Amino acid sequence: MSVMTATVATTRPPSLLNREYLPFAVGAVGLVTLGAFENRAVMTVLPTVAERLDGVWLFGAASAAPMISFIIATAVAGTWADRRGPLQPLYAGLGLFVLAQATMGLAPSMPVFVTARLGGGLAEGLIDVGLVVLMAKALPEELRAKVFAAFAAAWVLPSVLGPALAGLVAEHFGWRAVFLMAVALVVPTTAMLRPAMARTRAVLPAPTGWTAEERRMVLAAVLVAASLALLTIGGSLLTRDGSLPLVGAAASVAGLAVLAPSLRAVLPPGVLTMGRGIPAVIALRGLVAAAFGLVGAFIPLMLTTVHGFRPAAAGVSLTVTGLFWSVGSQLHGLSWTQRTVGPVRRLQIGFSLIAAGVAGPALLSLDAAPVWLGLSLWAVAGIGMGLSSPTLSTHLLSLSPAESQGRYTAASNLTGSIAQSLTLGAAGALIAWQAPTLPGWLFAAVMLAGGLIAVGGAALASRADAG
Repeated sequence: MSVMTATVATTRPPSLLNREYLPFAVGAVGLVTLGAFENRAVMTVLPTVAERLDGVWLFGAASAAPMISFIIATAVAGTWADRRGPLQPLYAGLGLFVLAQATMGLAPSMPVFVTARLGGGLAEGLIDVGLVVLMAKALPEELRAKVFAAFAAAWVLPSVLGPALAGLVAEHFGWRAVFLMAVALVVPTTAMLRPAMARTRAVLPAPTGWTAEERRMVLAAVLVAASLALLTIGGSLLTRDGSLPLVGAAASVAGLAVLAPSLRAVLPPGVLTMGRGIPAVIALRGLVAAAFGLVGAFIPLMLTTVHGFRPAAAGVSLTVTGLFWSVGSQLHGLSWTQRTVGPVRRLQIGFSLIAAGVAGPALLSLDAAPVWLGLSLWAVAGIGMGLSSPTLSTHLLSLSPAESQGRYTAASNLTGSIAQSLTLGAAGALIAWQAPTLPGWLFAAVMLAGGLIAVGGAALASRADAG
């Protein structure tokens, strides 16, 4: 046997269990798990926070604040990671996360709490982009799909236990403890990333200054976030009494006027027209976020309004989402799937499953199916999302030049946030139009809109092929 043959015969494919990769995988999944618990915990205790701080009038602002600041953070983090490597934005995000959680836990008033929520959105955007780019530097390409599957699996436990655990902590130790607990868990989680950070630090790109175009992109992201805030607030005011509809109309018009030119500046060329390859992959991220996020956001409210569920029981849809999203991601991460089902085909299947699964919540909205059947169908949509989301992430990394992975990852996250903000804002205005009486057909219309977006994504998925 020749030396070359012996070397080939004894070479094993890389594994996440290898000593070189395991600490990064554990640390990265730990960070995602921590973020997932924080997300579910905030959704659970936010009504209590607003009541205790006498700030129910700012409940909507507290809900929207992280999404708005997330848009700004992703625009900054992408260029930052490309210019200086992923470590600086990741460290900044972790620091902001600690500061935001501590400030929320100690907030003396609702305005302070809302401001801290803005910081939380900035932290999430910096961590998301920094972690993905660090993964691209630390792991070989064949392991990335498995890590994305692990990221999805990291949402399972928080989805199942998060609301109940947050409720118990708030009941026995006070709502402030929910946020302060997250601070204590950051240090051990981050420590697992240190070996990968050390290896990445040794090969960081030479620092370079930001170009005028990149500065304009950040300014455009700020304008996009401001316009989305105007549209969200304006849409909610259109159906109020007195002069508020005029204020809402003015805010909506101003938001649209600012949004249109800002989108072209903040997104890579070709995204708005679904150009083949990278632009289409980024645009499809927006479609999948809009379709799945729109339906998922209104299921708990629909179950409470149409079926009389208590809030804790209505949150079962969050459990279904987390569990079956993880199932879809595990299917995506299988070696068989990677070998035999191409990215375009996986996207077509994923979008189709989302479109089919939306039928469940739509039937529940009309009280035309038992709850178990409606949520079972929604589980199908969860599998579709679990298949589509990591496919978009891994395919984007494979198409992107190494020096542009951060920018394109940020653009993908940004597109998802913008699309979801627009659809949720429009649906929120529709809900406000009928409030306080919310008929089932209204929810069915929202669900149908999400299904139609998913159908469009399935039809356009072939454009993700760079050829």
